[in-house]
Amino acid sequence: MSYTQLAIVAVATAISLDLFLFTTKLLKRKVFWSSYAIILGFQLLTNWWLTSRNIVMYSPDTIIGIRIASAPCEDLLFGFALVLGVMSNWIRQDVSRKPR
Repeated sequence: MSYTQLAIVAVATAISLDLFLFTTKLLKRKVFWSSYAIILGFQLLTNWWLTSRNIVMYSPDTIIGIRIASAPCEDLLFGFALVLGVMSNWIRQDVSRKPR
């Protein structure tokens, strides 16, 4: 499976967890998108630093070739999936810990 395919699967999984399994529905909240915008800025800066200096390199055969801030767009997909998955899980766990 290519890096692109894995990134797409990761995004689909994170969206499914958020909307259907955990039902946290972060994707429908402004606070998520505000938080993600901040994280995205730092992700682009970090990706640029690592890839423009060849600290991290990608095989051209495993990515589609579109680069943003010197990093493959697949990195943005993985970053989105990780942020959404972790935030959904935090909210789910917080709700389950509250006394009834």
